[in-house]
Amino acid sequence: SYQYNVPESLPVASVVARIKAADADVGPNAEMEYKIVDGDGLGVFKISVDKDTQEGIITIQKELDFEAKTSYTLRIEAANMHVDPRFLSLGPFSDMTTVKVIVEDVDEPPVFTSRLYSMVVSEAAKVGTIIGTVAAHDPDASNSPVRYSIDRNTDLERYFNIDANSGVITTAKSLDRETNAVHNITVLAMESQNPAQIGRGYVAITILDINDNAPEFAMEYETTVCENAQPGQVIQKISAIDKDDPPNGHQFYFSLTAEAANNHNFTLQDNKDNTATVLTKRNGFRRQEQSVFYLPIFIVDSGSPSLSSTNTLTIRVCDCDADGIAQTCNAEAYILPAGLSTGALIAILACVLTLLVLVLLIVTMRRRKKEPLIFDEERDIRENIVRYDDEGGGEEDTEAFDMAALRNLNIMRDTKTRRDVTPEIQFLSRPTFKSIPDNVIFREFIWERLKEADVDPCAPPYDSLQTYAFEGNGSVAESLSSLDSISSNSDQNYDYLSDWGPRFKRLADMYGTGPDCLYS
Repeated sequence: SYQYNVPESLPVASVVARIKAADADVGPNAEMEYKIVDGDGLGVFKISVDKDTQEGIITIQKELDFEAKTSYTLRIEAANMHVDPRFLSLGPFSDMTTVKVIVEDVDEPPVFTSRLYSMVVSEAAKVGTIIGTVAAHDPDASNSPVRYSIDRNTDLERYFNIDANSGVITTAKSLDRETNAVHNITVLAMESQNPAQIGRGYVAITILDINDNAPEFAMEYETTVCENAQPGQVIQKISAIDKDDPPNGHQFYFSLTAEAANNHNFTLQDNKDNTATVLTKRNGFRRQEQSVFYLPIFIVDSGSPSLSSTNTLTIRVCDCDADGIAQTCNAEAYILPAGLSTGALIAILACVLTLLVLVLLIVTMRRRKKEPLIFDEERDIRENIVRYDDEGGGEEDTEAFDMAALRNLNIMRDTKTRRDVTPEIQFLSRPTFKSIPDNVIFREFIWERLKEADVDPCAPPYDSLQTYAFEGNGSVAESLSSLDSISSNSDQNYDYLSDWGPRFKRLADMYGTGPDCLYS
């Protein structure tokens, strides 16, 4: 015998067990068939044959329920499919076995008493009105209490509430059948002991109609009357609609309002079939006198209580052809073929003249101030900052400025070349110097630099600030500046340094005038 344990949640058509009868034969003689011959699971299980392995496969035909039945016993027979008649006396060629199936309990979600609940409520119901009740229970042996809630994804506007303990559904806000006639919501039932177990029930709530909408025109009518229309001529047939849905259908009644009942232009005839006809009462309509008429029409429905509304029918007077087809309905077009009224043309001309006056006023003010009409941004230098970023040269800077300017101003050179590039070493004869008063030296010194800058093609195109410093008068040693000492035009003789001994040999080599010192 065999015994198998299966959970009660096992889906239908799932395999419960595989059994096999032993047979020493091979090939076709070993082919077998299985069948359930007895037991309490005849309608719950079935058995079939695996052609490749000759096994009997037991599967589920109906859902299992531990609370209803905890075990099943099956009597299964296995027999050869092909029996040689010569060996029938050796039979029978079959065998029996017993299979016991144990159903295991599984924690199941709550189950509703109905898959779908249908409820109705009037759209006039007040907030808190009871609509109906749903019920669910825990199918497990523990029978855990159940709590209810509404899946808000199915009730986004929150029209309904449900009592968590009793399952009573009530209205949470005013209802409108014309907006939504049927509400389909999902109710959730949750186990108190295991909130993960959730059952779902479905509720369809139908909203009953009340007469809360007045009738109105079925469409926007474009009604015309010809200038040559005769009295009693039909110019429009109208109908009405109502958003409500009464059980016996709609019935509308048409009439003119009290203030329009005695007009001399049009009349109204109720056709008693939810339509009405508008007719003329006179002839001689002229667009020049009145191009548009407004006819107020009173419409009442048959609801309880009945509702009514006043709708205005706009009627235009038109020029029609011989067949009564409107050709032109614009009174202004008849008076002014250009398409614009006199008032519109005057308004346009006034705007143009106003603009011209403003332009002339601006031009006049500009001329008085002697200012250009177009502002020149390049001439406005009120807040412009010009940055040159020129730095004074040090003792080793011989490219940008003439460092020989830092000399004793007691003497003045007759000629001076500008040093804006690296100087080349040349053999030059010493210039002739002359002593002149300090104020003359300073004035001529500045004029000399000015003339050099004016004729120098390499000078920058902008103004630059140059500082010329002098050391004063009365120095016996004259200028001690190393910048002046290395100048090729210096008149200082340093040959006596060679007579001062080996300690001054380095200086003698640097400042000597011999040929071997030219590149030191």
